[in-house]
Amino acid sequence: MHKPHKAKPKKKQQQTISFTSRYKGILNVLQNEARISGPLKPQATQQEIDAEVKISKPYNAVWDTGATNTVISQKVVDDLNLKPIGMAKVQTANSVCTCEVFIVSVFLPSKVIMPSVRVTKGDMGGDILIGMDIMSKGDFAVSNHGGNTTFTFRMPSIEEIDFNSKKNPPVKSDKKVGRNDPCPCGSGKKYKKCHGRNA
Repeated sequence: MHKPHKAKPKKKQQQTISFTSRYKGILNVLQNEARISGPLKPQATQQEIDAEVKISKPYNAVWDTGATNTVISQKVVDDLNLKPIGMAKVQTANSVCTCEVFIVSVFLPSKVIMPSVRVTKGDMGGDILIGMDIMSKGDFAVSNHGGNTTFTFRMPSIEEIDFNSKKNPPVKSDKKVGRNDPCPCGSGKKYKKCHGRNA
């Protein structure tokens, strides 16, 4: 007896969230605004997230690929009345010290949300130091085209970024790209919301 052919379920396209920060001139320090609040529940509703964003406070965040973990200042701790969950040994450029540990939510531009980030308190000359614990959640790239700095971040990671590889697809495609098709640039967005926005 012939069994009916079962269609394979379509692979669900991974939803990515991202932001891009652009600056006039070449930057020596990558920075943008980040908002901080207390930790969100793992299954927080959109309403709860929106409420937390409203009470979060904006700070200047510096991105540092040399930092293993994210660090917040005493000012952030005081502003948000944060309570430590413990202590941790932290290695700095000059020494090893014991620092207070906190759990916070980090709201990056364009609704890129990190709901429960384990951070340490430190003196780094600013409000927030974004470390590899956040950057490793996705893809991070910096360009300095035309004498201006652009840095962009997306999560989760959806592909390897390799400027030396011939397999990297070009942004332009020989075949017709439909407005609702994935953008050939690999952003994970629909073409009409990415490179086809002005087409």
